[in-house]
Amino acid sequence: MVRRKRFSLMPVISLAALSLMVALPSLSNMHLYAASAQRYTTVTVKPGDTLWSIAARHTSSGDVQDTIDRISEANHLALASTIQPGEHLRIPQ
Repeated sequence: MVRRKRFSLMPVISLAALSLMVALPSLSNMHLYAASAQRYTTVTVKPGDTLWSIAARHTSSGDVQDTIDRISEANHLALASTIQPGEHLRIPQ
């Protein structure tokens, strides 16, 4: 007579249970945060305005250069780009 080996699900179930015991505590401590919507003010460039002067008017405290960088990024401006009177710029708040 030939004896057949029985396939047992016990190792698979044990592995799945062990995986859950390891994964669940780390998943339960995870906090997901949604990105807050960026708010903008729109300004119209006047004759004589520069990025520095506009950024200085909209910098409450801190670095004016940081505000210039944020304005440039929000408006997709190149590093050496010039702004023209009548142009509308989005100013991140």
